[in-house]
Amino acid sequence: MRKTFLQLERDERDTVPALRTAAERAFSRAAGAPLIGGNHVRLLKDARENYPAWLDAIAAAKHHVHFESYIIHEDEQGRQFADALIAKAAEGVRVRLIYDWLGAFGKTSMRFWNRLRAGGVEVRCYNPPRFESPFGWLSRDHRKMLVVDGETGFITGLCVGQMWAGDPQKNREPWRDTGVEVRGCAVAEIERAFAQIWALTGEPLPQDEANGLETPAPAGDTMMRIVASVPATAGMFRLDQLVAALARNRLWLTDAYYAGTTLFVQALRAAAKDGVDVRLLVPGGTDIPLLRPLSRAGYRPLLEGGVRVFEWNGAMLHAKTAVVDGHWARVGSTNLNIASWLSNCELDAVIDDESFGREMEEMYLEDLSNSTEIVLDGKQKVRAPGAPRPPHAGQSSGSVGRVAAGGIRLGSAIGAAFTDRRVLGPVEAQLMLTAALLLISLVVLFAFFPKVLVYPVIALMTWMALALLYKAYRLRRNREREVQRTKP
Repeated sequence: MRKTFLQLERDERDTVPALRTAAERAFSRAAGAPLIGGNHVRLLKDARENYPAWLDAIAAAKHHVHFESYIIHEDEQGRQFADALIAKAAEGVRVRLIYDWLGAFGKTSMRFWNRLRAGGVEVRCYNPPRFESPFGWLSRDHRKMLVVDGETGFITGLCVGQMWAGDPQKNREPWRDTGVEVRGCAVAEIERAFAQIWALTGEPLPQDEANGLETPAPAGDTMMRIVASVPATAGMFRLDQLVAALARNRLWLTDAYYAGTTLFVQALRAAAKDGVDVRLLVPGGTDIPLLRPLSRAGYRPLLEGGVRVFEWNGAMLHAKTAVVDGHWARVGSTNLNIASWLSNCELDAVIDDESFGREMEEMYLEDLSNSTEIVLDGKQKVRAPGAPRPPHAGQSSGSVGRVAAGGIRLGSAIGAAFTDRRVLGPVEAQLMLTAALLLISLVVLFAFFPKVLVYPVIALMTWMALALLYKAYRLRRNREREVQRTKP
């Protein structure tokens, strides 16, 4: 039976909303975050827009300030924020701060944190080393967020430090980064994300405050999700995979520490093969010599699959963003690597709004104007066309995050060499040689000095055994206490 044109048109009108509803349901299930309406979202570029907005919000606080940052440097910027938080605490505002132990290690002294505590700020440290958890330090609180009075929230890729602000007197350019300011209904989810980590670091928020985390009044018409990832949940990883599968025209990514998994690379290649304009903007190299060949080793499968890769020409590119089809966008703390996807606590704002999407695309194109596209030359070598780019004076793009991303790429390359799961490129030859020489050196060392290997292994196994005994003891004690409490 043939359908008339009007019937086909009516069927299409019925199908499109159904497909959109199904897509929204898929996004919600993948991310573990519902779509929330009634928001106003403002895009904030670099420290010049983010820091003043944060400080203004803190200065206007009447009830509470909740601040969570992977790193707060003990420098001019860090002291400025410390002064602002202490000033609000002196006014009777409840000020709570969470920082990450590893993020702050070597950057911020106990004197800095003690000054905040003495000033009335409640300060907690996420996941410091513990005897009973030998490998617990692998999980980090990589979030960067601020909530004031349950009405205004900020989700961002910026930590607090002078490198984000730059220093013109020392010819140091500011780091490139992106954040958002959120007002409206979704702020309650940002508050809950903070409360979640606060409870992991000690006593949870007081019950009266926890009960008071009500949804604010609508402040706009923007739809968005707040994706609060914790270790082993993989919500953002599933969402990134889904976005790559559903992109129709454009998928533009920016990432500071890209080390894509095989699954994610395949998703990007499949999208590019299907005609999607897939682009990846990453920092322009590293000042860590061993990681230089790694920086571009991961580009080959992307370039061969039709993905365009660009390297930032300025100071460190620290943003973690995505924009899809000029409509869907993500801004937050999650990097495109396995550590962010599976091991860390992360926080991202996922915005479903055409106006915001256009603004993100305009910002992306502006960033590309200060970038160099990486290509495969006639000999199938990965290279950056044109003259070598001069290093930026006083700038260092090496960091714990970059070392971690490099380590992931190193493991991927060596694994590929042993398993032949992908073709290795010439750029990885030096890497293979370095790894081989390192292994040979270790073999010689352990052959002539076996105790160098034995003693650390014994120490590690002893530590693990004692940690298990301690945990078993605590679990039994907790069980006995529960039994005692339930006795009449």
